[in-house]
Parts: sequence; structure tokens; C-alpha cells
Amino acid sequence: MIEQRPNADNTLVFERLWSITEELRQKIEAHFELHPEPATQDLQEFSSPDGNVKGSLNAFSGREIDWLVHTWLKKSNFTTMRLTAWLGSHIRVPHLAVELGTVTNIFFYMDYIPRTELVTDLEYLDRYYEPVNQTFLTLQADSRLSSFTSKSVYIRLFQSPINLCYTCSETEDTLKLIHTLAHEMLDRWLSWIEEAEPVPEDTQAALAKRDLFLRRTSAERDPGNQLAAQMLGAELTDKLIRALWGDDRI
Repeated sequence: MIEQRPNADNTLVFERLWSITEELRQKIEAHFELHPEPATQDLQEFSSPDGNVKGSLNAFSGREIDWLVHTWLKKSNFTTMRLTAWLGSHIRVPHLAVELGTVTNIFFYMDYIPRTELVTDLEYLDRYYEPVNQTFLTLQADSRLSSFTSKSVYIRLFQSPINLCYTCSETEDTLKLIHTLAHEMLDRWLSWIEEAEPVPEDTQAALAKRDLFLRRTSAERDPGNQLAAQMLGAELTDKLIRALWGDDRI
């Protein structure tokens, strides 16, 4: 989802946005037992061959969260970061996706990744997506925000009907709004997990297979991969993509 922008130093905005993702990760770690993934430890710090692009990727897994990725990439003229939590197959609560950054202005994407087909599973739609519809509609009418539409057909299909995907100017008001939205999304998600019914054991394997397919395909089809390869080189980019979906996990 990232694109090049005119030269600008976004360090201060990056720090504000990154602190939001750190707060979310701390909340998640307070609820779940997570362990660092050894296969991604060498990606905790990485950089482009010329040293102008730096980044970090940390992956975790546990009994209830199958794969959690917390990562950032920074160049003087843009930043991008994400916190994505993929749940285990013991429940059917949607996965959580949060991506923030600075493109032309601030960019943010927050979503609940469905574990089923929403067009046919109406109970799931009503339970997990109808409650967020008013937030979606309110943001659509917010004059401070501009809807961001991906050029990728797959990405548009991957996003849920209530996805919060916008750009906005770098102001204190918009930063506070993003902070509030991110915590609301996480707190709602955690409450769903507390109330979730267990998935029957005989259907868990099929759910896990679907989850892994989504995780891999969304990582491999991200339009930002082409730009990442230009900045970081094909070898490092391929390694980062594999880390996003857990190909090299032990």
C-alpha cells in the first residue's frame, strides 16, 4: 500500500504512530502468552544496501495467537508500520490488522480479517461487522479524512466491508483520532475473544488451512512489495514477505 512521496522528514509523526502500535502490542501481550519466533530474530534490525532505509520485524506465536507480526520500515520521505494478529483455529473471531504510516500524508488501515464468507455467513456478519458499521459510516463523513482505495483488486477483496482505510493531514486532531480508533478496534477484538465459543475439533484443521492461505496470499500480493524490492533488494524483500506469513517458522 505504500508509495513514494516528496522528500520530507517524518520522524516525529513516525514516533507518534509507532507508539500507538506499541501500546496495542503491550495490551495484547498482557492478555496472551507469546513467544518470539526464532526464525525472524535476524530481522529485528535490517537496512537497505545503501543504509538509507531501515526497518524492524518481530514475530511472535503462542497457544491462542498463531502468528503476530509487529514491523516498521522507515526512509526520510516515508514510513510504514503494521501490527497484525492471526488467531489460532480454536475460535472463529476475526484476525486483527493495523497498518499506519506516512505516504502523501498520514495513512491508516484498521480491519478485522474475516474467518468465513460474509456474504453467506450472515450470523458472523451481524456479530462481528454490524457493530462497526456506524464507525465506518461516521469516518466516511469526516471531512478531515480521505478514503484510500487500493489499486489492487485482491487487496480490495481482502479488506472487510467495514475496513477503516484513510489518509489525512498530520495534525494533533487526526493523530488523536487514530489513537482512539486503534484502541477501540483492539478492545472490541479482545472482548470478542473473551466471549468466543470454541471451534469443534473436526473443523479446526480446515479453518487453520484457510487462515494460512489468507496470510500467505495477502503478504505475497501486497502492492508495496515492488517498492520494497527497489529499496531493499529482492533477497531481503523475499525474506520479509516470508516472515510476514511465517514460512520459515520453527
